[in-house]
Amino acid sequence: MKFMKLGSKPDAFQTDGSDARYVLSDLPSDIVIHVDGARFYLHKFPLLSKSSLLQRLIIEASQNGTDEVVIQDIPGGVKTFEICAKFCYGMVVTLNAYNVVAARCAAEYLGMTEDVEKSNLIFKMEVFLNSGIFRSWKDSIIALQTTDALLPWSEELKLVGRCIDSIATKATVNPSNVIWSYTYNRKSASSDEIVEARKSSQAVPKDWWVEDLCELDVGLYRRVMVAVKSRGRIPSDVVGEALKAYAARWLPECCDTLVDDVYSESYKHLLETIVWLLPSDKGSSGISCRFFLKLLKATVLIGAGELLKEELMDRIVLQLHKASVHDLLIPSKPPAQTIYDIQLVQTLISRYMRVAGVAEDGIFLNNLDQEMFETNVDNESLVALCKLVDRYLAEVASDPNLPVSSFVDLATSMPESARTSHDGLYTAIDVFLKLHPGLPKTEKRKICSLMDVKKLSKGACIHAAQNDRLPLRVVVQVLFFEQLRAAGAAAAAAPVPNGSMARCMARLAEEEEDDDWKDGRTQQEPPTPGALKKQLGSLKLAAADHGAGDDGRRLVARSSSVANQSSRLSLSSRSRRIFDKLWVGGAKLPGEGPAGGKGSSDTSGSSQSPRSSAKPLESKSSSSSSRNRRYSVS
Repeated sequence: MKFMKLGSKPDAFQTDGSDARYVLSDLPSDIVIHVDGARFYLHKFPLLSKSSLLQRLIIEASQNGTDEVVIQDIPGGVKTFEICAKFCYGMVVTLNAYNVVAARCAAEYLGMTEDVEKSNLIFKMEVFLNSGIFRSWKDSIIALQTTDALLPWSEELKLVGRCIDSIATKATVNPSNVIWSYTYNRKSASSDEIVEARKSSQAVPKDWWVEDLCELDVGLYRRVMVAVKSRGRIPSDVVGEALKAYAARWLPECCDTLVDDVYSESYKHLLETIVWLLPSDKGSSGISCRFFLKLLKATVLIGAGELLKEELMDRIVLQLHKASVHDLLIPSKPPAQTIYDIQLVQTLISRYMRVAGVAEDGIFLNNLDQEMFETNVDNESLVALCKLVDRYLAEVASDPNLPVSSFVDLATSMPESARTSHDGLYTAIDVFLKLHPGLPKTEKRKICSLMDVKKLSKGACIHAAQNDRLPLRVVVQVLFFEQLRAAGAAAAAAPVPNGSMARCMARLAEEEEDDDWKDGRTQQEPPTPGALKKQLGSLKLAAADHGAGDDGRRLVARSSSVANQSSRLSLSSRSRRIFDKLWVGGAKLPGEGPAGGKGSSDTSGSSQSPRSSAKPLESKSSSSSSRNRRYSVS
């Protein structure tokens, strides 16, 4: 830190422990000066030779027959007046970045100019400011911080502007020309590390200056950043780093602190300043999506206004696919019932699709009637966003107040072509069903219909096959598709546990049959063992053609057993309709004609057909005078 010593006499100012101050001298004091409650017992001659204001006040006091003078509203108060008084006596005074601005303002107030005496206090302090303070990076920042308490004097004397100009000039120089000390601990292992550019073997980073500016008040910071940006030498990414560092310094992470009414206004002013200082190029990649979402979260919690919110959302949608789930977990405000603001995320996704020009089917559009921003959205970005949406769904699905409609709307907000795998969606569905155990069957089916079992991985299929929370219809589809995939694979796959298909079919039939009784649909239709036998025979041929080893032989044996007993079966109408719906087309091999002839293809049928490894069907009868005989699958 730069400093300057004035005067040569030793400091002779003393105090008696109260507000009285006096000078040790053989001569008695002849004037008492009152400054903000403090009393200075001084001598007229040293003061009259340096200050035009004291000249006038002392003369007026003498004319009024008193030896007391009152000075009000002097910049800097008692401390700065004492500095000026010591200078008048020729005593040693040390000036530095912490007191020079206040002393300069006080000297102006007292009229210690060159007209009163040559080389007066104002002249000496101007020399120190220009040759010392404004040539130092850190001293300029410290001096600028002291100007806030000295308004309007510091502004009228242009001390604020001169400090800002000094800081902006140094911040915009070529990093290779930086020769002063600066703090740069954001990427350093140790805190408060001082880096000397001349001695450092490493190159000076482009954002070397952002850390020191974080100590400025928001008003001064805004003026400094405007001056820095106006020079046009700082790229957008460095401006973004500066704003990010400032927000990290003053914007709390805790949501409870943000919503505190005591600080809400100051946080609003901070957010408005940061957003106002953002680069004008909204598509700039220099500022991360995470930073924008942090600002948006604070804006929502504080209630900073719709204009600020819209500005941030316009910037977020251009790189939403780069966000993380944690960034999107924005708490909702009353009267919303959900924990997180689901509607806000839904709006962001919709705007992303519209701005990127993507239709619901994933096709990129070229709509010349609407204003489209230049984006880097491609198929990979859509896939990344879809994975993000699925992970977000899995996170918010644990909210017990999340309605089914919001879950479905968010899941369907992405085009189907962007969801290459449904593992993430399945995880979200499983979490939702687990946290909503009382969900009606219709709602369960609605949610599970979002998932395509053909896009589940093997691990997800194994988990889904044993998941009691899923509707049986979905479990059957998963088991059947996994069986087809295992049978068609070149290498032997891990078999589905024996009996799983049969047990699921039995549970499905019993459940659907119970629904029939509840709905009053108890009339039976004649069984069709011939059609069932024909379908099972086709499945037997498919299993034999695939040559699935022992598992294939078991499938053939079970299918033959079912075919031999099919003439004795009598299924309920609802259960038989489910079998027909699940098996339609599934027993017919690709390339097989209408007559059921065998084609040349080796692939198995539709994923909607049940597995050919189902257990033999056994009829169970029960007599009742009020209803017909019932059959279940064992």
